Amino acid sequence: MKQLAVAVLFFAGLLAMNAQQVTITGKVTDEEGAGLSGANVYAVEVGAGATADMDGNYQFTVPAGRHIIEASYVGYSTSSQKVDVTEGTILNFTLTEGSALDEVVIYSGSKKAEKLTSSTATIITISAREISEYAGNPAELLAREKGIDYFRAGIAAPAFNIRGFNSNFNSKNLQVVDNRFSSLIATGLPMGPLTTTIKEDIEQVELILGPNATLYGPNAHNGLINTITKDPRKYEGTTIAGNLGVTGDGDAYYSGRLRFAKKFNEKWAFKATGEYTKATEFHYADTVYIDRKAADGSPGADGVKEGYPEFELDPKVEFFKTEASAYFTPTAGTDIIATYGHSNSTYLSPTNVGRNQIIDWRISFYQLRFNTKNFFAQTYFTTSKTDDTYSIDDRTKQYYRGIDAGMTPEEAAGDFSYASGALFKDDSKRWNAEIQYNNTLFEDMELITGLQYQKDMANSKSTYLLDQTDDDTIDVTQLGGYLQLDYNFGSGIKALAAARVDHHEIYGTNFIPKLGVVKELEKGSFRLTYGQGIASPTILNMYGDLFSGLILGNAEGFTLADGSKIAPQDVEKVSTYEVGYRGALAKKLYTDVNAYYNINKDFLSPVTVIGVTTHRGDTPIQEVQSGYAIYNGLVATYVNFGEVNTYGADLSLTYVLSPQWNMTANYSYFDYSFDENNMENDFDKNGEVNFLDFLVNAPKNKGGLGINYHGSRFFGSVFGRTVQKYNYFSSFQIASETIPGMNYRGRPIVEDAPSGDSYNYGPLGGFVTMDLNIGYKVSDKVTISLAATNLFNQDLREFTAAPPTRGLYVLETKIHLD
Repeated sequence: MKQLAVAVLFFAGLLAMNAQQVTITGKVTDEEGAGLSGANVYAVEVGAGATADMDGNYQFTVPAGRHIIEASYVGYSTSSQKVDVTEGTILNFTLTEGSALDEVVIYSGSKKAEKLTSSTATIITISAREISEYAGNPAELLAREKGIDYFRAGIAAPAFNIRGFNSNFNSKNLQVVDNRFSSLIATGLPMGPLTTTIKEDIEQVELILGPNATLYGPNAHNGLINTITKDPRKYEGTTIAGNLGVTGDGDAYYSGRLRFAKKFNEKWAFKATGEYTKATEFHYADTVYIDRKAADGSPGADGVKEGYPEFELDPKVEFFKTEASAYFTPTAGTDIIATYGHSNSTYLSPTNVGRNQIIDWRISFYQLRFNTKNFFAQTYFTTSKTDDTYSIDDRTKQYYRGIDAGMTPEEAAGDFSYASGALFKDDSKRWNAEIQYNNTLFEDMELITGLQYQKDMANSKSTYLLDQTDDDTIDVTQLGGYLQLDYNFGSGIKALAAARVDHHEIYGTNFIPKLGVVKELEKGSFRLTYGQGIASPTILNMYGDLFSGLILGNAEGFTLADGSKIAPQDVEKVSTYEVGYRGALAKKLYTDVNAYYNINKDFLSPVTVIGVTTHRGDTPIQEVQSGYAIYNGLVATYVNFGEVNTYGADLSLTYVLSPQWNMTANYSYFDYSFDENNMENDFDKNGEVNFLDFLVNAPKNKGGLGINYHGSRFFGSVFGRTVQKYNYFSSFQIASETIPGMNYRGRPIVEDAPSGDSYNYGPLGGFVTMDLNIGYKVSDKVTISLAATNLFNQDLREFTAAPPTRGLYVLETKIHLD
């Protein structure tokens, strides 16, 4: 595999060096015709570009062919044009002051540069300037966008969901950084806080609402977040940033970051980044409910579970991150980029069975990319390693088992407290490779086609997977191919047809289509899209081995004691119909609105008890279940079931008061329906189909309102967000109002009361909160800003197995040296 990837890159390099090189020239001016000295002009797909001179003139070389050329200047809206570049092409730009919804270049919808108004997908973009001017965690900017269920699962774990079916273990939203899948190997979860990228190196963040599996593969199911880092040739210099803050609990927050970028000559450029962040989690100790027993093994006096705080909770939050990239440009418009990244993270992470104590979880990657006008190739290697991470819930229970058995607290807190499977180790690796070709077939038709390869090598050192020894790995491979055609019919009408075929070693072959039409108008565009997506079982779903085999993965199916069969888990499928409009409603008033209807089938269930089993696949269960003497073949696993329809609408409005001031508003509606008479929907097998079978876990209504200012020196924003109250269920975790006569996991649903092994504090959401950000550019080199998240320090219930969100107030100083 490695030899093939190197050969592909070498062959592509030879082709690129023979490509015809042409020169493009032009001028960048303001609305009054004055040249904008220092404006950036770039051919965004190939990374070639130049900086305008004192009169606004520019000149650079690119491969001949169709390009999107982008012009940008601080304080002005970005402009882009799609042109066929030949020798002597002249292209001028006129930029407008302010940040109106101009034509923004994006990558997520087609895996190549395109104008936002040309995309058939519903895409949200967050720019480098927005990120730079926000003093806090840039993930907070997601909370300001339509269609996003944003929540804070602690000070270090902001997360998001799109269009329902959220859980404490959600792998249905794909995270991509510079074309690299940024997800954990064994669990499939987005890396989130484990990522290696710092905010000063982010050029743009793009979010797709809805499935985008045709180009990105399984798990671009509910949505996709794509982060694009800064090119050192376009963003040169040294940036030093420091944050000093305090939480609503009075604890300190520190963060220091450094970015260095240098273009040495026309062929070589380099960048390196680093971050160290330290904080204390919001004060909170969850309650773990334990069936206490007397020392002789008999039930306790009252036979009722007792509640205890999480055992030996460590609220420390600590992150170290670094990346380095070398850019080599053999000819203009052709790049070979080598990147290394590493992170080491310690924090508290919520799961379906309580919080995990993440301790020194290390992520590393090595990536090699080749990019030219019509060809892209990459290979990358990802590693994930931790030795000491553990389940706080399970360790707490095991500790008290030891106490009940007569151990001293010191004895029970030692190795014994991990003996039931609380400890999670990871030494997993993954190889990825991709090649992509794009070109203009005819004058009005464009082609994108590619292949993707992935090999996962999961190793839990026998702690949470069915790997047998410390050196044993569970190897799973998959290969996918995609083809997309874009055709311009004229009169502003463009159509897209795409398809993907994926073959997975375990769950077989899947075909995924997508169709879309865009009608471009003078001031906007309408779009109509049909697409499919799949969510694939993770390695944990397929080969999990938790708590001595009580929970087992379902890659091979099970045989029950009565002889009936449980089928192996397969992919979950969604079909989406979507319509939208993006553009101007009136002078200075811009909108992006969409409505969608989803048909969701064959859900990937949360872990569920299937009963007493005799075999996993063809293997007797006593040879698989290490705790067989305790469980006697009783197994909980993952299955597919049911069908439900979801639907909703998202609306955003931007009103430009002046080049410096604008107001934004957004609103999202979400709901669902299902067939109560279809017993395939009866997931909990209680003879009745209701909402507890589907666990949609999303608010019906949410919205936000903000005002933003960007001047020559001052900048700032105020944003208010409201989330309707909603009930939430995720395995052992429950956050619900009292529902008379209804049970969840065999227990009555009662608010502010114990519920199984956890506590039901009541519904999530039901709040209005406000964030504030202000800043001042002391000089061209120094900026000071302040971000207040949850300005009034409310206790917000945003997630289960997580502390109530309180305020975070951060002062940031940023120094940029040329």
